[in-house]
Formats: sequence, structure tokens, C-alpha cells
Amino acid sequence: MALMNGGLNLPSTKPAIRHRQPVSSSASRPAFLRISAVIDPKNESTTSKTPAAATVKKPVGVHLNKSKWSPETWKAKTALQQPEYPDQTELDSVLKTIEAFPPIVFAGEARLLEERLGQAAMGEAFLLQGGDCAESFKEFNANNIRDTFRIILQMGAVLMFGGQVPVIKVGRMAGQFAKPRSDSFEERDGVKLPSYRGDNINGDAFDAKSRIPDPQRMVSAYCQSAATLNLLRAFATGGYAAMQRVTQWNLDFAEHSEQGDRYRELANRVDEALGFMHAAGLTLDHPIMQTTDFWTSHECLLLPYEQSLTRLDSTSGLYYDCSAHMVWVGERTRQLDGAHVEFLRGIANPLGIKVSNKMDPAELVKLIEILNPENKPGRITIITRMGAENMRVKLPHLIRAVRGAGQIVTWVSDPMHGNTIKAPCGLKTRPFDSILAEVRAFFDVHDQEGSHPGGIHLEMTGQNVTECIGGSRTVTFDDLGSRYHTHCDPRLNASQSLELSFVIAERLRKRRIKSQQAFAV
Repeated sequence: MALMNGGLNLPSTKPAIRHRQPVSSSASRPAFLRISAVIDPKNESTTSKTPAAATVKKPVGVHLNKSKWSPETWKAKTALQQPEYPDQTELDSVLKTIEAFPPIVFAGEARLLEERLGQAAMGEAFLLQGGDCAESFKEFNANNIRDTFRIILQMGAVLMFGGQVPVIKVGRMAGQFAKPRSDSFEERDGVKLPSYRGDNINGDAFDAKSRIPDPQRMVSAYCQSAATLNLLRAFATGGYAAMQRVTQWNLDFAEHSEQGDRYRELANRVDEALGFMHAAGLTLDHPIMQTTDFWTSHECLLLPYEQSLTRLDSTSGLYYDCSAHMVWVGERTRQLDGAHVEFLRGIANPLGIKVSNKMDPAELVKLIEILNPENKPGRITIITRMGAENMRVKLPHLIRAVRGAGQIVTWVSDPMHGNTIKAPCGLKTRPFDSILAEVRAFFDVHDQEGSHPGGIHLEMTGQNVTECIGGSRTVTFDDLGSRYHTHCDPRLNASQSLELSFVIAERLRKRRIKSQQAFAV
């Protein structure tokens, strides 16, 4: 029996996604993993008719939380950042339709990602998470998906080869539509309208009709997410991601640049290594060399949509939010007694927590306890977004508090959100130097505390946009208007993203050398 996933048939006897990088803890794993089936939580009674192999087991792990949970218990809590739909009947009809749709991702894939993130928590892997600030319906096309996927693969090659560490590639895509807003309303020239909250909620055009929340947009978001993941799966497993191809790609507009030259130098070194492997009789058409792993993630914000895609996994007996492999709770919605935390505590997906300099260490410990009472490695990723100076002051206290509580988390840097400024022309931008400074501060603090820098979280694109100033190609304030295409916050372009990956790879390389020297002593 095969399950449909965004138009892609995946037989249950094939792996969720195959892995390129060998890691020690998975050496004894079988080459093929069974993909878990999922059932609608409203039809749990049907499980008695399933074959023995698919019998629902007693829930374990995250569902051993003390208080009772169901996909609907969040409704008894205060839900911030939710739209007010004018027609409840239409909303209910749309949600019922989505509940009947196939899952976008599978539970087994999310479990595999959790295992890999657990390795990143121990310093044995590195998370590369990136993509659009907010996906849009207007810019949905295969070329944009391909270009973002390609630059993530290129960055992954730099980090893996330069840093000598397995890289976990996770996209902010195939579902990253909804955006939290500081203000519920936007005012222009005396006209006040509801704020734009993402294409799955309302439109960005500044007129009254566009700003009315439309539940039908959730159906469009589901279809676009499924189609995006379908294409990503094809890229990841169909030969496009083969290591030989990654090293041969041209960098287009970055062709004649410092990072372009550095990438070609790295590609030549990889080619030499591949040539050695071939000469030694190691085949280059092995799946490890021809495919890659790629997972999806987005902010868990629009709770009715997330609930409608929550399914009960027939293999583990756990609930999974099947809209993405990984979801995170944002800075504005991580209240301990809030609806978002209530929803997230009951799903078994790996979870992210966005943390600013406002986070109290004791509160972070409590939040982790709520979301991960079993202290499972890979379950919780802390995504810090503070700015360089705040990072050096605040992050050490968070690390010490979490360590003191004995909690296992993956520490990740988001150097984007703490460095947003307004340009003289009025557009939001982010200085590349500030982004670099925060990344360096992140690594410095972990060196100081003896903890592991587990990853990087970026708003980025594979396009040649001019949204963040600086970088080796020196985007200036005057350049911003020429190719400023973001629907929300400014993103790194492909050249800036690749430049940043070389900086991170060098820090990873230095950490590896230092660790080897300490081990030798």
C-alpha cells in the first residue's frame, strides 16, 4: 500500500528519505525504513480493523505529560495572533475539507529528523535551516523552489566539507506562510486596515477586501505546500542533489566574486576526493552519493490549520502535525499558558522555540519541561535571536540554566531578526556585518561555555535580491529598491548566504581541530 504525499506515491517499504552523511549512532540502522501510516484522529475506532503490523501502540514519550491533551485542547487557552474570520460556517467547512486531505509529511520522516537533531545537540551534526521569510502565492514557481534548494545544498557542501560535520538540511518552505504582527492594524495616509498576516490568511494589497481573512486561502496554502514538497522530494532523490552535480553548479551572478572563487576551490577539492573514491573502487552511483535528505519546517502560528493536519500515527500511537516535519513557536506566542504551547506539547514533531534577549532563563527551563518532559534529545531546538551584543550577555545565562536543569536541547542561531533596521528610504533591511557579528558571538559564547553550537537559522533566498545591505558584493542603501521582493522581512541573497556559510565552516573547522587536540592530550 502506498500513501499519497503531495502528489507523490511513496511505498511503505521505502525509506522516508535517505541520508548522505554517515553518523555513528545510525551505523547499525537498516538501509530501509518503513514509513509510518497515519490515521485521522476522529476515526480512531477504525484501528481495530487494521493488520497487526499497523496496530496502534500505547502512546509514549511526549504524551506522558501530566495533563490530558487532544488536538483541540488549545481552544481552551488564549490564542494570540489569530485572524478573525467573518464567516464561521465557511471556516468550519474549509477545516473539515483539509482534515480529509492526505498528510503533507509522514511521521517516520519527522522521527528521523528528531534523531539527527539529537546528534546536533551533542555536537555530532549541524543544522542548516533556511528559506523565505514568508512564502507567497504570487511567487510560487519551480525556479524559485529550485534556486533556494540549490543554494541550501551548496551551503551544505561548504559546511560539510569545510567543517567536516554532517549537515541537517531543513527548509523554511512548503508551509511558511503565516506571519505574526506587532500591530493588528496598518495605517497609510489616514487609512487604517487590518495588517497583512501572510498569504494563507489575507492579501498584501492595501485595500479593505484584500485584508479580510479568507479561510479558502488555507486550501491554497495546503496545495502549494504539497506541490512544493513534491518537487523538493524529486530534487532530493532524483539525481539533482548528487554530489557531483553540487560541485559543478555555476554560481550565476556570484560567478566573479570572492565567494564564487572560494566555492570553486572547494568544489575542486571535493572532485579530487570523489576521484580518489572512484579509483579505490568505491562506486559514485550509490544512493548516498546520489541523494540527499531534506526536511521542511515553518512557524506553528495558524492553529486551526495546524490542527486540521494533525494525525495519529499508527506505528507509534503519537500525534504528529503533518503540515511539516518540524514546527516552531515564535517569540510572540510562546506563553507558558498559551494556546500555541498547549498545542505543541501534544504533537511528537521536533519543535523549535524562538528566544530573544527578553527570555528569562527560569521561564525557558519551564517551557522546555512542558514541551519535552521526557528530555528526549532532538525534541527541542532553541533558536536564539538577540543581536550580537545581547547574545554575549544573555545567551550564557540561558545555557547555564538549561544545563543546570539537565535538559538536552539543540542550540541554533537566528542572526536575522535581532538585526533589522529601517533604511533612509523607509524599507526594512539587515546589515550583513551585524549578521556576521551575531554568528561569531554565538560561536564565541558556546566556546566559552563548553556547549555545542548546533545550527544556523536564516531567512534567505536563492535569488539575486537586494534586501540585506553589505556582503562582499556590497549591497548599499541605494541598491535596496532595485530588487526588493520580500513580502515581509529582508532576506540574504544567494551570494551573501554562501559567504556566511564559509565563515561558519571555518568556525566549525577550528572547533573540530581544538576538540581533536584536546582528545589527543
